[in-house]
Amino acid sequence: MRIVGGIYKRTPLAVGNRPGLRPTPERVRETVFDWLNHLLGGLTGISCCDMFAGSGALGLEAASRGAELVVSIELDRRGCEQLRAVVEKLGAGDVVQVVQADALSWLSKSEQLFDVIFIDPPFAADLHKPAAAAALMRLKPQGLVYLESDRDFDEQALADMGLETVRSGKAGAVFYRLTARARPKQG
Repeated sequence: MRIVGGIYKRTPLAVGNRPGLRPTPERVRETVFDWLNHLLGGLTGISCCDMFAGSGALGLEAASRGAELVVSIELDRRGCEQLRAVVEKLGAGDVVQVVQADALSWLSKSEQLFDVIFIDPPFAADLHKPAAAAALMRLKPQGLVYLESDRDFDEQALADMGLETVRSGKAGAVFYRLTARARPKQG
């Protein structure tokens, strides 16, 4: 497991042996960050939140590619310690903030707005809908939400979460998509 692009390219990432921890595959991250680069005109200066950071792969990838701020939220204490060690090794503490907290609770209390919010919770936890609700409160008007799951979302399920698809893909058993706020329906 490594960072696939940017200034920290090829940096290995520690992946702890924790229930539900399943880092986003490298080829999925490469595709998603190509999409983000295209849609946002680059990642320089953007702010990101990685709601269920785990190994930190998504947030560190964003930092590596020029994000100005990355808030990586992880509930597991050991996971936070591992992630902080990687951030320190990279000298990325001015960009990446590692927060040990429940992501839903932290976002509900935060004032920070983000350009991109990554939602990749443990699949068995069934947290996508409450995570999307929390993310939408902290998403900038033109922001994007990344969703990753072991099952696909139909457009109605996304609409129920207040989102609509911008780009989507599948790699093995992983479904992933970039979404934006759902536009109001024209009546």
